[in-house]
Amino acid sequence: MSVLSGKNILLGVTAGIAAYKSAFLVRLLVKSGASVKVVMTPSAKEFVTPLTLSTLSKNEVFSSFTNEEDENAQWNNHVELGLWANLFIIAPATANTMSKMANGTCDNLLLATYLSAKCPVYYAPAMDLDMYKHPSTLATFKTLESFGNIAISAVYGELASGLIGQGRMAEPEDIVSFVEKDLLKGLPLRGKKVLLTAGPTFEAIDPVRFIGNHSSGKMGYALASLAANLGAEVVLVSGPVGLRLEDPMVNVVSVSSAEQMYEAVHEFYTDCDVAILSAAVADYRPKKVASEKIKKKEGTLTLELEKTKDILASLGANKTNQFLVGFALETENELENAKTKLKKKNLDLIVLNSLRDKGAGFGKDTNKVTLITKGNKVIPFQVKNKKEVAKDILTHIIDQLHA
Repeated sequence: MSVLSGKNILLGVTAGIAAYKSAFLVRLLVKSGASVKVVMTPSAKEFVTPLTLSTLSKNEVFSSFTNEEDENAQWNNHVELGLWANLFIIAPATANTMSKMANGTCDNLLLATYLSAKCPVYYAPAMDLDMYKHPSTLATFKTLESFGNIAISAVYGELASGLIGQGRMAEPEDIVSFVEKDLLKGLPLRGKKVLLTAGPTFEAIDPVRFIGNHSSGKMGYALASLAANLGAEVVLVSGPVGLRLEDPMVNVVSVSSAEQMYEAVHEFYTDCDVAILSAAVADYRPKKVASEKIKKKEGTLTLELEKTKDILASLGANKTNQFLVGFALETENELENAKTKLKKKNLDLIVLNSLRDKGAGFGKDTNKVTLITKGNKVIPFQVKNKKEVAKDILTHIIDQLHA
């Protein structure tokens, strides 16, 4: 499965004869699972039509700030385009466009988008031999490299002028391969297997009713999504939630009860490098489950409960080389209780959050956590979106894995 799957890729097309290859490049990027939008320089439309690229990308193609044919149309926002993209690939990149990129010239939509982009920028030069070797072009390469832009070098071959030499744009297959390899090289969790749990468990009382809790699974799903984006192979054991995660790098294993979660977690635990148990697992379950719906009667109803298996403690007892992370939701004596749990269950890290903190707790899009390390170092964070919380947690874990 391609590392480009699920990525938003902006393809910039400039006015060179190699622009005809951009159609093949769009097709390969879409085939890899990426969402592709194309922005062209106005002159590039003389070499390949926007209709072709729009049809292949299944998205509108942008080439100017406004739609000249519709005076009431909204303007094409270069900032939004730049922020939408996870990657920006400019192919072909002509000497003219590269010079403008190096000097901050902003006279078309593509260049304005380039100057607004926050993502990695790759560019594939395409020009004639003498242009490619000219001192001004070589200086441009150095300037763009100093900006952090990544060159996909031109190759040796027959050029439009009839000359033979370097300057031919890399083939679309090679461009995709280059970007994939470059991304994989920089992913901190590449080659790691991460096991995650998320959501509540439902412990059946009868065929209709259950004992459960208010966990939404949002924290665990945010961790799973980010871990996959960082290169990990992820197994997410999920209790019943209203969330979906369609990522080829995440294997979602759906369970309902604590016993099912216990079995699923132990199935994958041995081979994982990191295990993060963020699920809110029921501590108790009905000792007997009624085979038929319990009818309403006068008076009270008494349920006899028994303890469920402690999943986290069982993993701590069988830990070999795994980095084991637990979660603690506390309402009193938070730090003391979390530290006790950290030691008792043989964890490497515990993530503490409290129902007392505004913005934390079940069902919310935000959380406020404190990380407590194996050495009892306390690292508090402010209230953040759960995606940002996931980043804080995984950043700490990555630092420990590479320490």
